[in-house]
Amino acid sequence: MTAPATRAVTVRVPAKVNVQLAVGAARPDGFHDLANVFLAVSLFDEVTATPAEALTVSCAGPDADQVPLDRSNLAARAAELLAARHGIEPAVHLHIAKNIPVAGGMAGGSADGAAALLACDTLWGLDSPREELLDICAELGSDVPFSFVGGAALGTGRGELLVPVEAGTFHWVFAVADGGLSTPAVFREFDRLAEAEGRAVPEPVASPVLLAALASGDAGALGASLTNDLQAAAVSLRPSLAATLDAGLGGGAVAALVSGSGPTTAFLVADEVAAAKVVAALEGAGVCRATRVAVGPVPGAVVLSA
Repeated sequence: MTAPATRAVTVRVPAKVNVQLAVGAARPDGFHDLANVFLAVSLFDEVTATPAEALTVSCAGPDADQVPLDRSNLAARAAELLAARHGIEPAVHLHIAKNIPVAGGMAGGSADGAAALLACDTLWGLDSPREELLDICAELGSDVPFSFVGGAALGTGRGELLVPVEAGTFHWVFAVADGGLSTPAVFREFDRLAEAEGRAVPEPVASPVLLAALASGDAGALGASLTNDLQAAAVSLRPSLAATLDAGLGGGAVAALVSGSGPTTAFLVADEVAAAKVVAALEGAGVCRATRVAVGPVPGAVVLSA
């Protein structure tokens, strides 16, 4: 059976920043339990699905040459999994307009998987229940469900079990590093550092203080409670990140942290004026390849045209 072809569908999907990333000890399956407080921010990829004779992927935008165009791409995997569930062929071309930093700790690949899933579901007229789409998201990867829903949420398990949380609006500056960091490598370094330090890894728990600060919309309160248990591991693997964090704080950021597994660094700022000052400080110090300004929370994957 072949899926019915309709016109092209474009889906927009946001990046994320982790305002809290609490990491537990390694599980027998190799994953780590997390208490992961996600915030979707206004850096977007767009994925356009069009009918094709076979599954193909293309990509354009910053660092597009680093995006795999084979079946390892999460967008391609999303199309395959959705088609398999409905007994159809994944006859689709997926074009990714890339704007989220690649391998930067902002869930760019996961975002593309979520966007492709919604785009293909719409293109093929499947009208899959939201629960089914979220189940496929979780099969694709730990961050994909949040990319799909957006907003602000607490992710537990390996990050795929989501509970929405309240959040005011916050302003951010992101410093994009040269090259990427492998998420598995950062988790391995987290494990190595804990063992080397003889440190017991506690069960990950969401901070009530942070959740209250997030709901309040108070940048000062949120900045005082931002945490990322992977930050030390990311800096260990990429020591230059320490200078980037210092430069942004020196430019007036309320707080700074590595975004997820890095190497993108995130700077919480009071407002747009403060954002411009932090951008100037980062660019003047020459400690990053590019800077990006965003706000959050924003919605998850949304159909722009169909």
